[in-house]
Amino acid sequence: MSTHLVWDWNGTLFHDIDAVIEATNASFAELGLPPITLDRYRELYCVPVPRFYERLIGRLPSDDEWEVMDATFHRHYWVLAESCRLADGAAELLAARRAAGVTQSLCSLAPHEQLVPIVAAHGITEHFLRVDGRTGMSTAGKAAQMVRHLESLGPLDPRQIVVIGDALDDAAAAAHVGAHAVLYTGGSHSRAALESAGVPVVDSLAEAVEQAERIVS
Repeated sequence: MSTHLVWDWNGTLFHDIDAVIEATNASFAELGLPPITLDRYRELYCVPVPRFYERLIGRLPSDDEWEVMDATFHRHYWVLAESCRLADGAAELLAARRAAGVTQSLCSLAPHEQLVPIVAAHGITEHFLRVDGRTGMSTAGKAAQMVRHLESLGPLDPRQIVVIGDALDDAAAAAHVGAHAVLYTGGSHSRAALESAGVPVVDSLAEAVEQAERIVS
């Protein structure tokens, strides 16, 4: 069977973890919270993101608090994201997979109206059948969005599909639709956390693609 790759964006194709930490700490400062280190972030991070804040402050934020937190984070993040780059070898890897006849799409929890232009700015849109970001509040995981994403691509055998991401939520979304997953250590979670998902965990995107093709074949 031929493989279809569903790529995640933040922390996977887009190497933005440093910007995420900086924006998180900038928003924490505005909210009177202490800063967080990368290691601590990777230890605590989870989706839905309000649960991440619950782990930090000991309770779930109210809806009003969450709107402030989310808006504050994104105000800082999108400025910092302008100086971020793709993960090492990502552009070349996407082009090579497309040339080899492997279909690819992008499904992200980044806001759709901001995701589309930043993907285009990095010159990789042509490698994807579809680019989908979230259109609602960032208070849920990726599972329901993955269903809509795959439905929009037309009939695909779930056994052909491999989701490549950097978060446990990517593995959960893949399982939700009956697809496979490979998790990458360059983003939001520690290797130990990712290994708890029971799917292959890799340290480079090239390894992720190798694992994906091995799984499907």
